[in-house]
Amino acid sequence: MNTKEIVCLAARYADDKKAEQIKVIDLGGLSSLCDYIVIATVTSKPHLEAVEEEISTKLKQEGIYKINRDGVESNVWRVSDYGSFLVHLMTPEAREFYALDKIFSFGKEIDYTLPKPKKAAAKKTVKKATAAKKAPAKKTVAKKTATKKTATTKKTAAKKTTATKKTVKKTTKKTAK
Repeated sequence: MNTKEIVCLAARYADDKKAEQIKVIDLGGLSSLCDYIVIATVTSKPHLEAVEEEISTKLKQEGIYKINRDGVESNVWRVSDYGSFLVHLMTPEAREFYALDKIFSFGKEIDYTLPKPKKAAAKKTVKKATAAKKAPAKKTVAKKTATKKTATTKKTAAKKTTATKKTVKKTTKKTAK
């Protein structure tokens, strides 16, 4: 998964928790700070905490961890730093006051509602599961065949042993005469 897909995923997680006015800005090559910025509006401190927790938890499940975060004690603005992108969660008042949308207006806004990459992965999983179900059936047949061969081999070996014993007895009787 590339950085753009991860950023869009983070924005969708914010959207899932009812964050408002979500913007994803592509700063690729235009800023030394990061490549993307997500800006979202939250309505209260509990909402701020819920959105931040949702993004953090879901990205951890994808193997993406925060490098740093700021505003832990703040009721109006929190920033999560993921290296190549930042997530800003702000109340409407803080968003208007700090005007990050204007500060980063030189970047290109992108649509974060792009198709989710997980759908393709789910199809692959289904195909693998189907293939796995078919494989044991073939192995069972192979085991039965192997068992039949083993039984036949044992019978043949038993016949040879009996024949050898008879030959030895005949030879012994002839030698004794």
